[in-house]
Amino acid sequence: MSDVRRVSTGAPWEEAFGYSRAVELPNGLVLVAGCTSVIDGVIAPGDPYEQTVNSFNVAFAALEQLGLGRDDVVRTRLYLTHARDVDDVGRAHKELFDAVRPAASMIIVSGFVDPRLVVEVEVEAYRGEARS
Repeated sequence: MSDVRRVSTGAPWEEAFGYSRAVELPNGLVLVAGCTSVIDGVIAPGDPYEQTVNSFNVAFAALEQLGLGRDDVVRTRLYLTHARDVDDVGRAHKELFDAVRPAASMIIVSGFVDPRLVVEVEVEAYRGEARS
């Protein structure tokens, strides 16, 4: 497993729960853990659209540490707590990824670790040329 690269962003739950924000595999696949609208350890208030944008910005920051960006994203998963927010979350996704067109899933869940959070996103990216 020494060929696996791990990225931490210093978010409080990473240390408390023992996970990495992102993991890059030797084949070029990058998995970004669930990201929410938490900035500097504090939940950033906002409507579902704003929380979606904030959540993806957390994921993009992790990708940047690996030298990747939005254009390298091949899959997204969007988890939201209310079906009524589908259009707002979808609008944010389209604005961020319309030119990229990753495979995407949108899933309604019962809740998150803090009820102020209404959206969580996961991202998978691919480095075109796998590391050797």
